[in-house]
Amino acid sequence: MRLLLVVNSFASSVNARNTVVVHRLLSRNHEVEIVETNRRGHAIRFAQDAARRGLDAVVAFGGDGTLNEVATGLAGTTTALAVLPGGSTNVFARTIGMANDPVVATNALLAGLQEDRVEPIGLGRVNGRFFCFHVGIGFDAAVVAHVERHASLKRWLGHPLFIWSSAMTWARGYDRSRSQFAIDDLSTGQRLPGLFTVVLNTGPYTYLGNRPLDLAPGARLQRGLTAVTFSSLRLPTLGAALMSAVRGRSVATVRDVTEWSPAHHLHISAADDDIRIPFQVDGDYLGDTETLDIDYVEDAVRLVWPGSASEVDL
Repeated sequence: MRLLLVVNSFASSVNARNTVVVHRLLSRNHEVEIVETNRRGHAIRFAQDAARRGLDAVVAFGGDGTLNEVATGLAGTTTALAVLPGGSTNVFARTIGMANDPVVATNALLAGLQEDRVEPIGLGRVNGRFFCFHVGIGFDAAVVAHVERHASLKRWLGHPLFIWSSAMTWARGYDRSRSQFAIDDLSTGQRLPGLFTVVLNTGPYTYLGNRPLDLAPGARLQRGLTAVTFSSLRLPTLGAALMSAVRGRSVATVRDVTEWSPAHHLHISAADDDIRIPFQVDGDYLGDTETLDIDYVEDAVRLVWPGSASEVDL
């Protein structure tokens, strides 16, 4: 097979040594080109070019943001998407059963290619940008923005940085005094005020160490989108939701939290003229806006699923 390996050397778990090992393993039985991203949007263009040239698959080696860009570049083409974990959390790679170690994951990826475990999956889409596992709106996105302002600490602190950023954003970085937006389900006519919404293409929402944080256990690939909206950010609400998510129970049982599933067409608009809505896509902060339109695209990209690494003939 002809593969393109897209490497984000700035990702938390990517280094020169494991990049060499991954490249060598992939090259044993495949023709592999390797490129390195150095700015936002770079991986999209690499993936689009690979699809135009008819390559069989593009391997995203970086964090969830790198994966998102490669998926966006490949959506609607026949070139398959493959993923290797190189970030701090690696939500999507772990969701599909990849080990969090990139070398172990490479063996599983090779097994998937050998076993032809390539299947189409649906993706979410927000304002034209695809997402693999979720889009976060409001408070969640403000936390991600805070993390990115301290990006130099991310490689060393990992999850503690997210916890600190969440506390700082809750305390003084986000207006909790009034609803920030309204979310409309255009398929059903339902409307909710919101301070924080996550629209999931699959679960879990994220990981705390090795523990999945699952806001909506029913959210899984090929089931459409699930929207979870918090209309309050009071500490009792957040605490109860966190306990439910850690235990793998739907947070929709918590007061002031609502789940819509399936959610095919959503429209989100600022609650007032002076409000801008922050949003993040697959863990990357993309800025703020007045409106967001979210839909589900069936069979958007062909995904290489991991196979049994023990069966790979290396």
